[in-house]
Amino acid sequence: ARLQASPDRARSLATFYPAGVTSRLSCIQLRVSSSQDDNLANAERLVRQAAGLGAEIAVLPERWDVFGPSAELREGAQVLDGDRLGVVQGWARELGMAIVAGSVAERIAGDDRLRNTSVAFDRDGRRAGVYRKIHQFDVDIEGQRVRESDTDAPGTAGVIAKLAGLEVGLSICYDLRFPELYRAYAIAGATVVTVPAAFLERTGRDHWEVLLRARAIENQCFVVAANQHGALPAGFTAYGRSLIADPWGTVLAQAADGERVIVADCDHEALARVRAHLPALAHRRPAAYVVSSA
Repeated sequence: ARLQASPDRARSLATFYPAGVTSRLSCIQLRVSSSQDDNLANAERLVRQAAGLGAEIAVLPERWDVFGPSAELREGAQVLDGDRLGVVQGWARELGMAIVAGSVAERIAGDDRLRNTSVAFDRDGRRAGVYRKIHQFDVDIEGQRVRESDTDAPGTAGVIAKLAGLEVGLSICYDLRFPELYRAYAIAGATVVTVPAAFLERTGRDHWEVLLRARAIENQCFVVAANQHGALPAGFTAYGRSLIADPWGTVLAQAADGERVIVADCDHEALARVRAHLPALAHRRPAAYVVSSA
């Protein structure tokens, strides 16, 4: 569903969840290789591990299936109905677990530019949401030049998917630096946001946890961020440290180095309490957010 902003929706969530309702959410931390078959097999093994730990929603990282220079991304890109996402859809249906399939390189018929696309499947295998990364990672960091726009076109809107009974806002990696998107999700009723990522080590050690906890605190929602780790085929090093934070900004689970599956039980009664006792979302004054010259 596209975002339909409603301040009343944000207020009403304080009484939406009954006492004792929790959801077990999971992040899968992996390192993509140059073999698409190996990546698919590795992701399946970790997804099944998350299901074995009782996860109701599992989140894969950004570009978990294909990663590399533009030529490799173009070669490995698929349409939304392609084989790899079809396999993930089958895992969701078989395991009875919602899966946010990180992000993949999406090919669109008649368009020579790709999309960096996050597809969410509910626990019955239904495609519940398709989000295309809005903010493109065009940066120069310590001699490394990255131009995501050379290969991809940007998405144009946020998307909320209903997964395992929850309203889940979808985002991807660099989106994390743009708080407007996450605020729009909170106003529209999202109580969980997902952040599949390949966040780099250089910026990650200073910014990753800080930004994730900030998005959780300011929007009073759960943040589920699955990151890649280690040396990637494109010559970059990903930071790892996949993380799940609650609406108070408390880190409920964080991955150590290497390949990991983390889970956390997210207490929706606690979310309701935070929004009721510190109703910052209800205290917004959008009409006053106008900057005038001195």
